Amino acid sequence: MLRQIVKIDREKCDGCGLCVSACHEGAIGLVGGKAQLLRDDYCDGLGSCLPVCPTGAIAFEERDAKEYDEAEVKKNSRTGLAQWPVQIRLVPVSAPYFDNAGLLVAADCAAYAYGNFHEEFMRSKVTVIGCPKLDNVDYSEKLTAILKANNIKSVTVARMEVPCCGGIERAVITALQNSGKMIPWQIVTFSTDGRYWVE
Repeated sequence: MLRQIVKIDREKCDGCGLCVSACHEGAIGLVGGKAQLLRDDYCDGLGSCLPVCPTGAIAFEERDAKEYDEAEVKKNSRTGLAQWPVQIRLVPVSAPYFDNAGLLVAADCAAYAYGNFHEEFMRSKVTVIGCPKLDNVDYSEKLTAILKANNIKSVTVARMEVPCCGGIERAVITALQNSGKMIPWQIVTFSTDGRYWVE
């Protein structure tokens, strides 16, 4: 069907991710550090993403596209994930989406232990994940580099109550100390039965 839909110029896109947050339908995501329209049928054509783009990379075009599927959008309410990649070892040290962001450093099991993890903890944050037991690595060096290279406004650690998750908590505390910055931070601990508490 011929309809109005957004068009993203990847040459102009700086990867800030503002359009991803502005798109309430989840039609836009970051792929390879650039914004991309992921699904035509998720784009309502109203353009909530246009005014937030600082580089003018988003415009309207009229083209043949799948019809907007509101029922499908509601059924598959979007993830809280705002960027890719998410693995601490793979995420770049510096990226536009880190600028003035809240950083969520999560043990990868946490999202499975708490059903509303995306909505309550990931939404409006940049998320990086890892498992200190399985990865067998100290994340503090990489996290220190991220904190030093970017204007991070807050850090939240999401860990499980199990002892091995202490490694991710220690890595974040070490990174905060080594960064030389005063950044507000908190620790959220999840139990295996779906409860959590904030320290």
